Amino acid sequence: MLIEKQIDFMGQRRIAGFASAALVVISIISLAVNSLELGLDFTSGTSVRLGYSESVVMSEVNQTLDDNGYEDAVVVSFGSDREIRVILAVDENVAIGDQAAQAAVVGETIAALLGSNSSSEVTLLGSDYVSSKVGSELAESGGIGMLVALGIIMAYISVRFQFKFAVGAVVALAHDLIITLGIFSVFRMEFNLNTLAALLAIIGYSLNDTIVVSDRIRENFRRMRKGSSIEMVNTALNQTLSRTLITSLTTLLVLLSILFIGGESTQGFAIALIIGVVTGTYSSIYIASNVILYMNVTREDLMLPVKEGAELDNLP
Repeated sequence: MLIEKQIDFMGQRRIAGFASAALVVISIISLAVNSLELGLDFTSGTSVRLGYSESVVMSEVNQTLDDNGYEDAVVVSFGSDREIRVILAVDENVAIGDQAAQAAVVGETIAALLGSNSSSEVTLLGSDYVSSKVGSELAESGGIGMLVALGIIMAYISVRFQFKFAVGAVVALAHDLIITLGIFSVFRMEFNLNTLAALLAIIGYSLNDTIVVSDRIRENFRRMRKGSSIEMVNTALNQTLSRTLITSLTTLLVLLSILFIGGESTQGFAIALIIGVVTGTYSSIYIASNVILYMNVTREDLMLPVKEGAELDNLP
């Protein structure tokens, strides 16, 4: 028996499908044309660590750097409210062997500049040349890790549920990741190792949501004697809706706190996860469920296998 006053999610599945397809296409085009705004983790640069005798006013530091030709510098909190890290792009005209020496000169220059424009005493804690090699290796490892994770997920869901559910889950995960990357590309937000870590976390969050919905869909197909596939999927989505919304909202509250309080160093991580939570919640309802309907999942696909000789078990 279907629950009353349920929301007809699947009644809008075609509109949702076209909207998702449009967002994915826009994301892919942007990634192909604009690529990603890679941070210092994936490019070469200089990292300057500075200590202040008083709490640092970040806006004043940024203004001083902007006024003196360092518009592209990134300033983040480092350790405490009296320590900062200034990240600058490396001069490509400097020979590879001289990059460490250049980093030392840049550090002294930045420390002197900020010290002369601040009432606090500014101390140079260190300056280092950061190579893109480590970041590139981690990015490659992260990409391979995501592909392996998707493969394992597909195998797991195929065994636990059914192959059609596995396809739906993987399509939903790919949808979430592509749109998240697309938003970073369209709005030219910096993509760094924190953002890459957020992408891996998105896989776990979105998968968990999809499995909860898939489990309820499977149970409805086995227990409900009447109703079409669309009706049974709708019922499952309504039954899990409160759990989905509560989980998403509480997660978003934490992420919003990180975004507004955590400082610039965690902003990319928080923004990526916020996008992932929103798209993951959406995809567990409209993408994964939509895919299994398009693949014509039936009651027979999800029925428990009959144990061989079970008809003889009740005989005296």
